[in-house]
Order: sequence, then C-alpha cells, then structure tokens
Amino acid sequence: MRAMTFHEEASAEVNEAAKYYEERVPGLGLLFLVALEEAVEKVLANPEAFQFVGGETRHKLIRRFPYSLLYIIESDRIRVLAVAHQKRRPGYWRNRL
Repeated sequence: MRAMTFHEEASAEVNEAAKYYEERVPGLGLLFLVALEEAVEKVLANPEAFQFVGGETRHKLIRRFPYSLLYIIESDRIRVLAVAHQKRRPGYWRNRL
C-alpha cells in the first residue's frame, strides 16, 4: 500500500473546513474529519477506482459534505493536491501539480 501525503495548502484547507463546520455546529467539524478519513481510506485501498478530473488528477467525493479529495498517483505515494469545495473556485488547485 502506498503512503499518502497532503500538499501544504490541502492540509490548510482541511483545517479551515473543519473549523468552519465546528463554528457552525459543535461536533460537525469532527464529523467532517471522520468523513475525510473514510475517503482517505477508500483511496488508499483502491486509488485507481475514482474518476479523473483532468490529466492524471482524480477525485473522491467526501460523504455528506460538498468537498472532494483531489489526488494524483505517483510511483511511491498518493499525493493529495486539494480538499476542495465542489462549488467554489473550480480548478484553483491546478497550479499545485
């Protein structure tokens, strides 16, 4: 099984989204992180199962939240480029390739 790494800005996106949800409803930020972890586990188990969104970049929807895990498969790892809101700034993460 390959390792998974997060782009520095993707990690910041996770923190921002969790904080946003937690401020709205206590406990919702934690639910976001649990849903993200489930998405990560599914990608690690079968990284080629998810749809391409351009070039070599694939995405996995995060259950119950309007976010996608955007990643590329490299020889030694899976690199997460973004944890992106599905309705905001499409394609902003492309410069992270």
